Amino acid sequence: MIRAFDAPLLRPLCLIVAAAPLLLAGCRDEAETEGDAARHRSPTGAVARSEQAAGDPEKGYDALVNEPYVSCGIPWSAYSRLNPDPGLSVPGRTGRNAELPYASTAHVNADGVEIVSGNCLICHANRIGDEVIVGLGNEFADFTRDPRRLALQAANYVRGAPETAAWQHWADRVEGIGPYVQTRTVGVNPAPNLTWALMAHLDPETLAWSQEPLIAPPPEDPIPISVPPWWGMRKKNAMFYTTIGRGDHARFMLLASMLCIESPEEAEAIAGYAEDIRAYITSLDAPDYPYPVDETLAARGAEIFQRDCAACHGTYGEDETYPNLVIPYEEVGTDPTYAVEQTDGSRDRFYDWVARSPYGDDQSAAPAPGYIAPPLDGVWATAPYLHNGSVPNMAALLSSSLRPTFWRHRTDPRRYDPEVMGWAHEVLDTGQEEETDPDARRLIYDTTLRGYANTGHSYSDDLDDASVQALIEYLKTL
Repeated sequence: MIRAFDAPLLRPLCLIVAAAPLLLAGCRDEAETEGDAARHRSPTGAVARSEQAAGDPEKGYDALVNEPYVSCGIPWSAYSRLNPDPGLSVPGRTGRNAELPYASTAHVNADGVEIVSGNCLICHANRIGDEVIVGLGNEFADFTRDPRRLALQAANYVRGAPETAAWQHWADRVEGIGPYVQTRTVGVNPAPNLTWALMAHLDPETLAWSQEPLIAPPPEDPIPISVPPWWGMRKKNAMFYTTIGRGDHARFMLLASMLCIESPEEAEAIAGYAEDIRAYITSLDAPDYPYPVDETLAARGAEIFQRDCAACHGTYGEDETYPNLVIPYEEVGTDPTYAVEQTDGSRDRFYDWVARSPYGDDQSAAPAPGYIAPPLDGVWATAPYLHNGSVPNMAALLSSSLRPTFWRHRTDPRRYDPEVMGWAHEVLDTGQEEETDPDARRLIYDTTLRGYANTGHSYSDDLDDASVQALIEYLKTL
């Protein structure tokens, strides 16, 4: 447990916590019967549609940027010392939130302490130029640092018993998840491991926190995830890459509040506006491509897309279709680690947790052994590509021989490259193992690491260069 009086003065770190001895008591025997395990699996192929409750998109946006669904955090007195720069904001924020960066939310807790916590936009908003695009996955977020260091840093500025209690609530949660949320490289996301680590510490029925795990936590090396854009949710029948998140999407989205949750009553209060947040998410449109498009070339690309890509990714235009199709990982050939570990039985204790909790049921937590072919609306903005963000641009996705083994983003300044449809990057000769500087190492995307491979999705490798260019031009129009 982190204690305020234990804290040395540490270098300030970016706020990276959003929702943000092994005890086996309460953990089910991993050797489940075949029939029991089957309830935690979905088949590959088409994902069936589930009815979703209606909500109010305007109320949903207000809740998203102003409500404290992550209800613990850093006392304002400490936050303001650690983060003096207000940063970029988004419209519609009220009160203290209007003064804060878009990914932070303030509220006053029951003890009268003003606290600041992260919100969903830490992962689900990104900047293109000077504009913040809500719903665009943040492919530049830094989850390589240990969040427990931030908790210790904040402790230096906490004063008085109420502030200390508020800080301790948040710091205890950070201590519980800290070992499980540190990625190997900047840009990828540890969301599944974060969620599972929280489940390990929370009683699924009472949502009471235990400082010691109640079930076995996940491995400490999180599988890297690229955050998909929110605007795809208007078409998708399941929320995530392996189709976890079927059924009631709004209730399953409440998992984002788990960092600080303390009771089913608190979860129900958040559920009161979760349907509105989902309605806002499904109302989002993809941003338009901001550069010129060669319409003649794009028309040729549309024919190639219809012939080679539409069966999995759908059609676009006036009569749009989307098949909600899960492709077996053996067939698509992309890094199988995520799909395998979600369906090999090693995560079933967490699916059991969901089924017993207020957040879902057996249907919600039933992954398929593959990856869903995503809708491609606004695909130009969503680089890097594949579920693990291993391919830096569309040109390399469509021609696998162009995929670098080692690379890093160019961020000074960050620049979009319209020719290849992706963020400017630098190809490297060596990976993380050869880099001795920790700060330089964490910037390297190393495709030789577990879960980071850039293989697969090679369907377009037989296209000639002119056809690839035409296809890229068409994708810019979606």
